[in-house]
Amino acid sequence: MAGQTDLNSGSVSGNSSRDDVRTHFTTREGVYKLIPLAEYSRANRLSGYTTIQNQQGAALGQGSNPPVRVTFVSLPSDPAGFCDRICFNYGRELYFYTYKGIKKPADLSKPVDKRIYKGTSPTCHDINKLTISSESVMLLVGFTGGQIQLVDPIRKEIGKLYNEERIIEKTKVTCIKWLPGSPNLFLVSHVSGQMYLYSEDVTCGGPVPPTYQLFKQGAGFSVWTCKAKSTRNPIYRWVIGNGAINDFAFSPCSKYLAIVSQDGCLRVLNYDAMELVGLATSFFGGLLCVCWSPDGQLVVAGGEDDLVTVWSFQQKRIVARGQGHRSWITVVAFDPFTTLYSSQNSSSKSSKEGADTVSSNGIGGCEDELETKSADIATCYRLGSIAMDTQLCLWELTDDVLKQPYGSRSRASMVSGPGSPPTSLKFAGQTPTTGDRNSSNTLTVAPINATIATSIVSNSTATTPVNTAGSLTQRLASLTFSERKAGQDPDLKSHRKNFSLGSGKNSSEKSTANSSASKSASSAPSSVQSQSLVTGCADPLRLIGTQACPRLDEIPMLEPLVCKKVSHERLTALIFREDCLITACQDGIVCTWARPMGPSPHHTSNSTPTNEGTMV
Repeated sequence: MAGQTDLNSGSVSGNSSRDDVRTHFTTREGVYKLIPLAEYSRANRLSGYTTIQNQQGAALGQGSNPPVRVTFVSLPSDPAGFCDRICFNYGRELYFYTYKGIKKPADLSKPVDKRIYKGTSPTCHDINKLTISSESVMLLVGFTGGQIQLVDPIRKEIGKLYNEERIIEKTKVTCIKWLPGSPNLFLVSHVSGQMYLYSEDVTCGGPVPPTYQLFKQGAGFSVWTCKAKSTRNPIYRWVIGNGAINDFAFSPCSKYLAIVSQDGCLRVLNYDAMELVGLATSFFGGLLCVCWSPDGQLVVAGGEDDLVTVWSFQQKRIVARGQGHRSWITVVAFDPFTTLYSSQNSSSKSSKEGADTVSSNGIGGCEDELETKSADIATCYRLGSIAMDTQLCLWELTDDVLKQPYGSRSRASMVSGPGSPPTSLKFAGQTPTTGDRNSSNTLTVAPINATIATSIVSNSTATTPVNTAGSLTQRLASLTFSERKAGQDPDLKSHRKNFSLGSGKNSSEKSTANSSASKSASSAPSSVQSQSLVTGCADPLRLIGTQACPRLDEIPMLEPLVCKKVSHERLTALIFREDCLITACQDGIVCTWARPMGPSPHHTSNSTPTNEGTMV
């Protein structure tokens, strides 16, 4: 396994080598080196400052510090020749520095802007790329109290404060992003499991709480609008799943939105049409992070099952999982600068066009938009992940892995054992996948523009003996529906309780939001009355053995190309740039790792990555 590999030489060694904090590591393209002079943090940081702040936060009932997040932006011009700016939060502080790259030392004594907040802490931030100028930057900041602030760190101005009185939402902001292509709309998610669309130039309506009316409802989500005489914020309110929304990301074509929640579900939505086009779940526990591949073909998520989950947009299923971390995965990000591309021939292009006929239903993926820009296709993706185990893992996703038929393996995994043919979960309009099993156990999910998606489960007599290994992961990997009903393992019942984190308040709110869906389900015939496997994902164990959550012996299990301990504290941010990669830890230290000198062997001249890299 990856934990027994010496990262610098590739030889096998003990666990002690993995537990040492490294300053360099080697990949095919060469050696990545830590640049100590390019380290950014709070000025004059004190030893043990994180512990002190955590104790102060606990005394105020706020818990530990929010994760350190990093945002980059490139200005059109700069008199000193340094156009890049870096923004990061730490505790109750927010910093905005000039980023000088790998060749110049960081000057921590002269931040462009520094803010210290009282009674609340920044949790996330994002910069509007459309409105950037050399004299102005629109920076959105979300806080633990649910407030949202618009600031200009260059002019040192405070624009507007949204949800100031916390009448819209009282829970912590988990993710905030400007809508791609919009100069004034932004999306905000909260621990309550709700997501709000705001307009920068619209007020929040004063001290009166908003009244909502149902606008649209689908499987596991509902959309509400404000019931008011004039337009006010929020423009829309999304209620999604059961539990906190931990992260979301827009596709490269800006048409689709991937959302991960504490209920363990990855939901892929057509944002404009407000329709669910795909679903996947963690093996257990919540999903904490999500990202898209540069071509929009893959969605990758990570979370509390310590696994990297790879979901294919075209096949609408999980195509691989990665096993290398020893704790919860906090960030996943693609490296667009080391992704291998190859020219697309006419035959593959014609076959792709045939497979993409489902795009008329709005679920064809981003390939239609990207095909007009480039004739190249990705054949080897480079992916990075970081976790609370302080490890940085790099992965490679190749065609021979991603195109394997469902139910096959690329190598022997840690979990092996017999398994019955899994139930398949298919969405309307999904293209057939080579090697899919045409068994009688088929769950058909109708298009999600209907009021509710119902699941039709046919009877099955196939059973599989339970793996006798002691590991919980091994037992979950070989469970079947019939065995869970008959056995009701108390350990699994306890495990499900521990990882089903929808609070009573959230559950009551969302049950009200989805009341009409429940009524429709109750009036359905008994053959289709079994709880929808998509709506709410109330029991994720029911999805084990389907294409939304395959068993570990039914899909390729990946091992990391590199697995390296890079910090003493848990890692919270990972960004890939053209000349370096950036990591940040909970201590508020932002580190720069220089890439190998010379052109990358994976990088082709036809690829068009952005200067900002993969933003987390």
